[in-house]
Amino acid sequence: AMAARSLPPHQQKKAIVWGSAAAIVMRIVLTIVAVQMLQVPYLKIAGALALLWIGAQLLVDTEEEGEVKQPGTMAAAIRTILIADLVMSIDNVIAVAAAASRAPEAYRLVLLIIGLATSIPLIIIGSTLLMKIMERFPIIITLGAALLGFLAGEMFVSDPADVAWFQEHLPQA
Repeated sequence: AMAARSLPPHQQKKAIVWGSAAAIVMRIVLTIVAVQMLQVPYLKIAGALALLWIGAQLLVDTEEEGEVKQPGTMAAAIRTILIADLVMSIDNVIAVAAAASRAPEAYRLVLLIIGLATSIPLIIIGSTLLMKIMERFPIIITLGAALLGFLAGEMFVSDPADVAWFQEHLPQA
């Protein structure tokens, strides 16, 4: 909405719809690529560190607001929506891919689809509602950060580069 607000009224909805549609396609492709790449040694470790950093950022209370450049054309608005979604969805893509990668091979694609089907409407349609709920119940932010930390830990110990070490040195439950 912020990226499209400087457009004429008849183009605003089009920019939001096209930008959101392109963001959905980008997110699906990124998630499928992320699941495949999680098999590369050390990549899960990097993803785990990124999730820990993102989770920590959720817990840090910042009052600074980023400035969004107001684009003048529909193409610029759609590009802004895509870039913003890419930056803001990295944690979502990594978390959905990490959660799905723990499941048996036969269920991974189904879990990816469910994860994306659940997350995309929440992010695109429900972001305002979620912000209001988080303002009223800040514990949700802490629980989200804890979930990211849990997924980061699982990613770290299941990386192909160090999984054998953890299996050898930690008792199995």
